[in-house]
Amino acid sequence: MANTWIITTTNQIENLVNVGKKIGGTVTAIVVGDAKVGGVDSVIRIDKAADKPAEAYAPAVVAAAAAAAGDVVLASNRPAERVLAGAVAATLNAPVLTGAVDVETGKAKLARFGGITEQNVEFSSAAVAILDGGQVVEGDVAGSAGSDQSYDATIISTDKSDVTEVNLGAAKRIVSVGRGFKTKEDIALADAFAAAIGADVACSRPIAEGAQWLTRDRYVGVSGQHVTPDLYIAVGISGQIQHTAGMKDSKVVVAINSDDKAPIFEMADYGIVGDLYQILPALTAAAK
Repeated sequence: MANTWIITTTNQIENLVNVGKKIGGTVTAIVVGDAKVGGVDSVIRIDKAADKPAEAYAPAVVAAAAAAAGDVVLASNRPAERVLAGAVAATLNAPVLTGAVDVETGKAKLARFGGITEQNVEFSSAAVAILDGGQVVEGDVAGSAGSDQSYDATIISTDKSDVTEVNLGAAKRIVSVGRGFKTKEDIALADAFAAAIGADVACSRPIAEGAQWLTRDRYVGVSGQHVTPDLYIAVGISGQIQHTAGMKDSKVVVAINSDDKAPIFEMADYGIVGDLYQILPALTAAAK
């Protein structure tokens, strides 16, 4: 039976823990930094200096994962984790499975072409899989100290943004906006509705990359975020495959559109045909 190793810098690892438990064996988290993680059997903690990037600790992560030959290594689809996972894969001579949707012992399901289709692959030894980390796992499993090896890299400056980051992969409810909104200021209608129902705000590609009304981390689609919320409300989104590939695994889909022939209605569980400028304020008032 294979064991599972999780490489992380955060406690947003619910999906990784669930995959590890399904695989069986022990689940060990290799944690770079001071994040408190739960849900695993053991933790190897690598202390991180404040002036060093997490990627600089690749040698320490590789040393911690040296016993993972023949096992499954999981990492969240985040910049630092991708770098660290690549270092481990090179050391283990293991394949890197990007876009992983599901992983089991000896096989995995991978999203291809931005989630338009899926590919089943098999592996006979160790494998490193990159997939969505999921929600926060509360807890603080006592850990053992790992190596302090690191590359000679230092953070010399940091550019801070006043934009609030959003983790759509962990969102249970999402209100997504599209080109049905006439101005950037009108997105405040979606913000108010999302706040009333406890949802995060996302968008289609034109809103993020064309109009740049929202940041790219809120864009759902083939080359954007892939989400699996309990509730996905598409407002003013036509429903082209470029977008729906990123939200097709949502449990319940609600579409709001003035065009009753919009493709989004074909995959919606519930549909509202009408003017979003009238519907959203009414839904917001009803939710309060």
